[in-house]
Amino acid sequence: MKKINNYKVRSEKMYKTVVIEYSPKADDMAKKIEEKANEMLQKGFELVTVSITGSAKAILVFKQI
Repeated sequence: MKKINNYKVRSEKMYKTVVIEYSPKADDMAKKIEEKANEMLQKGFELVTVSITGSAKAILVFKQI
């Protein structure tokens, strides 16, 4: 366990964000999110959260596992 600024930190995990471009149809957006989540899982990243913007884009946050 490392100590950073008097806090104990178990391990450092890397986060990665991905933007899915304009996709106004919910079914298409869901498919793109699923495809990207599966792709990133194969690379060792787990989907943490998704935000959909008002401009029909999605921001996906992944955490290294």
